[in-house]
Amino acid sequence: MKYEIKYKPSYSMLTVELDTNEKITAEAGAMTYMDPTVDVRTTMRERGFFKTLGLAIFGAQSFFVNHYTGPGKIAFVAAPVGDIDKLNVSTGMGMIIQKSAYVASTGDLDLDVKWEGFTKGLFGQGLFMLKVHGDGDLFINTFGAIDKHDLDEGESLIVDNFHLVGFTESCSYHVTGFGGLKETILSGEGFVTNITGPGTVYIQTKNMREFVDWLWTLIAPRVNSMQARAR
Repeated sequence: MKYEIKYKPSYSMLTVELDTNEKITAEAGAMTYMDPTVDVRTTMRERGFFKTLGLAIFGAQSFFVNHYTGPGKIAFVAAPVGDIDKLNVSTGMGMIIQKSAYVASTGDLDLDVKWEGFTKGLFGQGLFMLKVHGDGDLFINTFGAIDKHDLDEGESLIVDNFHLVGFTESCSYHVTGFGGLKETILSGEGFVTNITGPGTVYIQTKNMREFVDWLWTLIAPRVNSMQARAR
C-alpha cells in the first residue's frame, strides 16, 4: 500500500493509494475525499457488542468504523490541528495511545479500552488510553507536531498527560503527581506519567486543555457581557 502524509506538521493529511482488494480501516468521519472506485463498508467495531460499547463510552471513540477497499485513492484527516504519523504494530510490540489519536489502520489490529483507573490509578484528569495490538500499520494524529523519544533500558521520561500521545507496550509506567502536593495543585501540571524504557514515547507539542483555557480568556468577556445585557 502506497501512502503519503502531506502538509506536515501543522495541517497533516494522510493520502493512501489502494490496489485492488487492498484495505484500510479508519475512524468514522476521518475521510476527506476518495475515488469513486473505492468501496466503503461501515461496521460496528469488532470483538463483540459490549467491547464496542465500552470503546465508544470509555475510550471516546466512534461506535462505528469505515472499511475502504481498493482500487483507488483516499485521504484522511483528524480534527486537531497537527501532525499524522505511521507506527508499525506487531505481535509482542503493541502500542498504548491516547483515545483521540487513532486515525486509521491496516492489517489485523485490535483497539481495546485500557482504563488505568482499575489498575495503576487514574490516567490523569479523565484521560483514557487505548491498547492497540496485532499486526499492521497504525496511523495516529497529534495536536501540534510529534516529538519522538527513544528510551534505552532503564531510561525514564516524565510527560505531562495532556502532551502524551502514546508509547510502545515494552515501556513500564506509572501516573503520579507533579512533584509534591503543592506542586501538583499549584504548578499547573497536575498529573504526569513517568515512563521507563526500553521503548518509544510519542509526545504532542501542544496541549488541548491549555488551548481551550486560552480560548476561554478571549470568549469569556463577550459571554459575560451578553449575560449582563440579558438580565
